[in-house]
Amino acid sequence: MRTSRSVFLSAAVIAACSVFSCRAEVSAKTVAPKNVLFIAVDDLRLQGNIFGQDNMKTPNLDRLCAEGVVFNRAYCNVPVCGASRACLLSGVRPTADRFLGFAAKKDEDMPSVPSLGKWFREQGYITLSNGKIYHHANDDLKAWSEPLFDPPRNKTFGEEWSMYQSPESGRLIAEYGAQNPGEKRAKTPVVEAADVPDEGYPDGRLTQKVIEDMRRLSKQDQPFFLTAGFWKPHLPFCAPKKYWDLYSDDEIKLADNQYKPENAPKQAMHKWQELRNYLDVPQKGPVPPDMQKKLVHGYYACVSYVDAQVGKLLDELEALGLKENTIVILWGDHGWHLGEHSLWAKHCNFNRVLNAPLIVSAPGLSQGLQTEAITEFIDIYPSLCDLAGIKKPDHLAGTSFVPVLQNPARSVKEYAFCRFQKGESVVSATYNYTEWYNYKTGEVDARMLYNLDKDPAENTNISENPEYAGVVKKMSDQLSALRQELKK
Repeated sequence: MRTSRSVFLSAAVIAACSVFSCRAEVSAKTVAPKNVLFIAVDDLRLQGNIFGQDNMKTPNLDRLCAEGVVFNRAYCNVPVCGASRACLLSGVRPTADRFLGFAAKKDEDMPSVPSLGKWFREQGYITLSNGKIYHHANDDLKAWSEPLFDPPRNKTFGEEWSMYQSPESGRLIAEYGAQNPGEKRAKTPVVEAADVPDEGYPDGRLTQKVIEDMRRLSKQDQPFFLTAGFWKPHLPFCAPKKYWDLYSDDEIKLADNQYKPENAPKQAMHKWQELRNYLDVPQKGPVPPDMQKKLVHGYYACVSYVDAQVGKLLDELEALGLKENTIVILWGDHGWHLGEHSLWAKHCNFNRVLNAPLIVSAPGLSQGLQTEAITEFIDIYPSLCDLAGIKKPDHLAGTSFVPVLQNPARSVKEYAFCRFQKGESVVSATYNYTEWYNYKTGEVDARMLYNLDKDPAENTNISENPEYAGVVKKMSDQLSALRQELKK
């Protein structure tokens, strides 16, 4: 059953009644440029207290939600790291020819348009990139006022920026290397729970760097656009032991729909090779239940670890007196499967993967509210421009969601458009429709439709059900219209 995400009506009514005064207030306040704290979290799915479920412990994300607006229906435009980030940061839609996969780069696919970071820099901001903002460290280097801080993470053991800190992991890595000399991609442990402080892993060190930047920037008159790109909960699931200890195996619940959706086309499924690249993960077939528990436990631990780092940033922002003049935005580049439909990772067109976290806290606007407004990640660029009080470049394809921040009961668009490889999706308040369109023949090779109200887990594809023929046509027409628009 779909978790209730209703907006707190009393606050929404107040916001609706005062929307025009809110606009005036925003306009007046943005005379003094706002700072931006831009937090990206890799592979973060919609789950946790902030999204209506209580099986992940995220007190600091909950705290950020209490200070802003949670977008329950935010959608990444491409569900894979490289393309999702390059698309969001350039502010343009993906097509059949650009932002195709994890290798996508803004500099290659849209070199002629200013990125979000570069635009803010051109408007007089100090722009700093820390951690995983783009998928590729060498992408869009001119966007930043200083050399980006993105230390290479490696799969060796015990080094300063190593993913692994446990001696047991070191032994397994060395053992595999000795047994498989010359292998291009060495397999490493899929989980680790080393008894180390937060700074023992890369995300803890990254947090220290962002705090140092914050302290330095607080002494300057120039507004800043400061980023923090956390690597977890991306695989491998490595986090300090104390975060693993927040959960017991008895608490870990496995997906209850570990099967291919009824009537789903073969194109909808994938072999989740990203997970199979790690030690002990089966190369074929399903993950055994005991390993599933270990993986889910590891994912939860990594989320709680990143949550603690976010808390440190929020604490420092407040301690430095920057909170009242800083926009805080936190987003996850796409969702993630933890065994639902017997799938793991991203790389598909199901709602669990397309629907991604977005939380925005802006001075003078709504706090502690949730919204069901359909939102796309390409909307982030124009929205931050409006919130900061700077002009927008002409190339943007997204729509500012500032009206939603003023009144979370509002919406600024009816559909979100997403794509992965040949699958093109359009999502409305009620439906997720995907078709695999053949650009050579002009035919639709396969399609799927899910009623998210009646079937939120997307267990039954109803695209061939005559009862929904009108919905299929309407949604398909939306995709056709978008294809024509993108040809211009």
